[in-house]
Amino acid sequence: MSCDLYGMATLDACRQILKRIQPIKDSMPPGTQLRDIAKKAFFERVDLSAHGFFSVDNDRCGYDWSKEAPEGYPRDLPENSWKGHPFNYFTQGVAFAEVEVDVLTGDHKTSRVDVLVDVGSSINPAIDIGQIEGAFVQGMGWCTIEEVVYADDDHVWIRPRAKVFTTGPGTYKIPAFNDVPETFNVAILENAENPFAVHSSKAVGEPPFFLGCSVFHAIKDAVAAAR
Repeated sequence: MSCDLYGMATLDACRQILKRIQPIKDSMPPGTQLRDIAKKAFFERVDLSAHGFFSVDNDRCGYDWSKEAPEGYPRDLPENSWKGHPFNYFTQGVAFAEVEVDVLTGDHKTSRVDVLVDVGSSINPAIDIGQIEGAFVQGMGWCTIEEVVYADDDHVWIRPRAKVFTTGPGTYKIPAFNDVPETFNVAILENAENPFAVHSSKAVGEPPFFLGCSVFHAIKDAVAAAR
């Protein structure tokens, strides 16, 4: 979200300033440093501040649920594709998980995880990898150890009806240090450009979350193998 919106708005402001100082730059020798160009522009009373704004084009990100298929629309295209684009772009990823399951207690350990995620052309790989690691572990916990308990027919001891019981870390188990995969390899897909965001980047906060389900499916596979 930050790069997609704020970054594009910042880019818009930078382009405005560059356009204003271009005549100043052209009047100076090639290779003149930006600070000298800015200094001359300042003394020539050129505005060096700008208000940037960006909004996603409706043609790129807009969905009309009520729109009917046009007459003669190709049948080989995805269903509902005529209704628009639900997202400005898509982020892909793949994950492999290896687990060990204690068939007597039901306890499990995640031995190894390999993750590959498309984040476009990463602006800051260190931050993106950290986001992927955090989102994966969060999704892994959501699929395996986290449980929302509230007052229903299975939990009649909770009062009043419909009250959520698991409201904090004392009753809601989230992943801890020991739940992190022992071997955790994260890689970013290379040469994956994205022309719809600043510097070909892509959002990375939430997309890797669902890759955590690979741990859940690995557990299912281990249980089936044990049987």
